[in-house]
Amino acid sequence: MNEFHQLPNCQSITEPIDTQKYLNMIHLHRIQDTLNRRIFLRGGAAAASAIAMSSLLQNDGFAASDSSLGLPGFPNFAPKAKRLIYLFQSGAPSQMDLFDPKPGMKAHHGEDLPESIRQGQRLTTMTSGQKKFPVAPSIFQFAQHGESGMAFSELMPNMAKHADKWCMIRSMHTEAINHDPAITFCQTGNQLAGRPSIGSWLSYGLGSENQDLPAYIVLTSFGSGRPDDQPLYDRLWGAGFLPSKHQGVKFRNQGDAVLYLSDPPGVSRETRRSTLDRLAALNQQHRQVVGDPEIDTRIAQYEMAFRMQSSVPDLLNTSDEPQHVLDSYGSDVTRAGSYASNCLLARRLIERDVRCVQLFHMGWDHHGGLPKALRGQCNDTDQATAALLSDLQARGLLEDTLIVWGGEFGRTIYSQGSLTETNYGRDHHPRCFTVLMAGAGVAGGVTIGETDDYCYNIVSDPVHVHDLNATIMHLMGVNHERLTYKYQGRDFRLTDIHGNVVKAALA
Repeated sequence: MNEFHQLPNCQSITEPIDTQKYLNMIHLHRIQDTLNRRIFLRGGAAAASAIAMSSLLQNDGFAASDSSLGLPGFPNFAPKAKRLIYLFQSGAPSQMDLFDPKPGMKAHHGEDLPESIRQGQRLTTMTSGQKKFPVAPSIFQFAQHGESGMAFSELMPNMAKHADKWCMIRSMHTEAINHDPAITFCQTGNQLAGRPSIGSWLSYGLGSENQDLPAYIVLTSFGSGRPDDQPLYDRLWGAGFLPSKHQGVKFRNQGDAVLYLSDPPGVSRETRRSTLDRLAALNQQHRQVVGDPEIDTRIAQYEMAFRMQSSVPDLLNTSDEPQHVLDSYGSDVTRAGSYASNCLLARRLIERDVRCVQLFHMGWDHHGGLPKALRGQCNDTDQATAALLSDLQARGLLEDTLIVWGGEFGRTIYSQGSLTETNYGRDHHPRCFTVLMAGAGVAGGVTIGETDDYCYNIVSDPVHVHDLNATIMHLMGVNHERLTYKYQGRDFRLTDIHGNVVKAALA
């Protein structure tokens, strides 16, 4: 009623009123008020952005004229590694079957895991109902390799040839006991989804050295050991609350490597270029009004996609590779989307100065039928991983490229379900597992940490996931405590409030 009193020509509430007329007038007044507020705010935002834009964009990593540059002051010190290849073995490889031999367990075959070893530690729902936890010794033979005498299973003969290049960390541990939170934790430093991934942090802090490819690229493959293994989600390489330009770009295994990269039929490069120029002009005008740094991301990503139309086909065309190089990766190298093919592609990306390349190889989740499944996984990965190291070294790239090989947690010494030499499985085990590192700045031929006789608990030199991530950052020239991002009133970082550099892993 108050609004009716304030309208013109309305002298008294008792006078006859054309209801529809006055409702229309109210509606028009409200529209005018809204427009006035928007005009005021737009003008204020434009004036404020003229003063604050430089500072705002600096804080979000967009101030430099070259949007590929990282943050000021990064790297914090001379890096040992300029690039990272993270060979993530999704599903959790069995450490006691591959890297951590426990020959004494043969004498305890089928015995129940002693309570003094388990110490009441949590179990997954898959084995919590078991009344007994029969010890399942590895059926695979181990041997020492290289001058260092590093132990490898017979399933890893090619990786074993590089024993003196690897740093083997046997004392890795984590809090997560199920796959998704564990992989999320390895990637982001937190079990809950939504934080930036390690590749995104590196892109944010260090930027890119290649104008024609993203700083962070992800490749995935399915293992022959278990084709129906745990799924992967795009958020694992997401940017979280960082500017979205830093998220990982996943290359597909079939069809176009990147969707919508090809121009539609009838659209020429000139037309595409003209369209992007017009879009960029509109986005620039919008940015001046609202001051949103994500608009810079949008502009940069449009331009990146345009450049990738030329760079990606060249990258994927391996016809220039010598036959002996192709042969070194194994016969699977010609199958798009295989682990071997992705390892070769990783080397080609590193050659082009892509900052971070992650390979996710699925199929390591062996709750049953482990002997056969593990052979399949190692057949997928062993030769190609070794070939990648040799190839990088031959091209002088290993000296400034960091290689990491590992999964999200380990496997139990006790069998899940059936226990025979041909059919036993292992449950998830976060208390100890093995990760390998090689390349730039890594102490080769070094084994860090020790587990107990049952490969169940760590007895010396524990290394947490936060410690591993802090060490990766350190080798990339980043102090993990300094690479932060303010979000919702708090400074976040990859290692949260934890993490110590594993100095024994440094050359």
